[in-house]
Amino acid sequence: MKKFFDIILTFSLAFSMTACGNSAQEVTAENSAVAISTKASTVVSEKAESKSEIGEENSLKNNIEFNFETKTVTLNSGYEMPIYGLGTYSLEGEECVQSVTAALENGVRLIDTAYMYHNEESVGEAIRNSGIPREEIFVITKLYPNQFSNPENAIEQALEKLDIDYIDMMLLHHPGTDDVKAYKAMEKAVSEGKIRSVGLSNWYVEELEDFLPQITITPALVQNEIHPYYQENDVIPYIHDLGIVVQGWYPLGGRGYTKELLSDEVISEIAEAHGKSSAQVILRWNLQKGVVVIPGSSNPDHIKENTELFDFELSDEEMEKINALDRNEKHDWY
Repeated sequence: MKKFFDIILTFSLAFSMTACGNSAQEVTAENSAVAISTKASTVVSEKAESKSEIGEENSLKNNIEFNFETKTVTLNSGYEMPIYGLGTYSLEGEECVQSVTAALENGVRLIDTAYMYHNEESVGEAIRNSGIPREEIFVITKLYPNQFSNPENAIEQALEKLDIDYIDMMLLHHPGTDDVKAYKAMEKAVSEGKIRSVGLSNWYVEELEDFLPQITITPALVQNEIHPYYQENDVIPYIHDLGIVVQGWYPLGGRGYTKELLSDEVISEIAEAHGKSSAQVILRWNLQKGVVVIPGSSNPDHIKENTELFDFELSDEEMEKINALDRNEKHDWY
């Protein structure tokens, strides 16, 4: 009998130990599953957070998104505008006609002029004689403060001088007396089909904060001085966040300063690494910062060179090196 009870006890102990072992394994497995689940949740959470951050960053950047394939940007007015073009400041008469002609022949489709450049007639002549369909060319002109008191007449003058049916973009050249009145006249011209988009030139954060609440149509473009020695790194994001495109004049430093900028060692080294000119590197730097460029030139070779910006890309490190050149050094009074 005792032997029988010993056998029963042995089986009982064995069963208990097996049960305990299985229970322990189940607990261990359960703990592992919880640990894995927690880790997975953490990873998913981290990825989601990272994705959210990236999405937010892209969202901010995508307020103004350059299409490097079509070489255009869509304005808040709904129209597409080229992201590089020709500035015509200081070009007059036949020299202006020849420069605009050379630009158009090299694929440039954005031409910037102004009342104060005294060359709207020449720009219009080159466009009319180009044989290029009018809708393929984007023309910007500007009203000067001495025109703000009678803006309706100034708009009609610009249309007459250019003689190209309509104006793609009209800007106020810089702040002045009656600038709100002049802008509202441009808004009316938009409703009449005389102008397609409107904007501002030489407006900065303080000026924009004061001006924007007084108008109806948000500017499609703000055009300011921007180059490696004057970068406006606080102004550009502010304007972009408003859904407004930024365009830089004097991208190569402006007359009297271009030689120094193009000879800058940092820029020259980057240019050599890419087999490009310093001018091309500076213009590409602008584009990668989301700034439309309108370098001016009367030299056909330079005009062509300034269009060859899309077969190379600056690295983040190269962009940072150029960003570090900022001196807050303005080269004009606007």
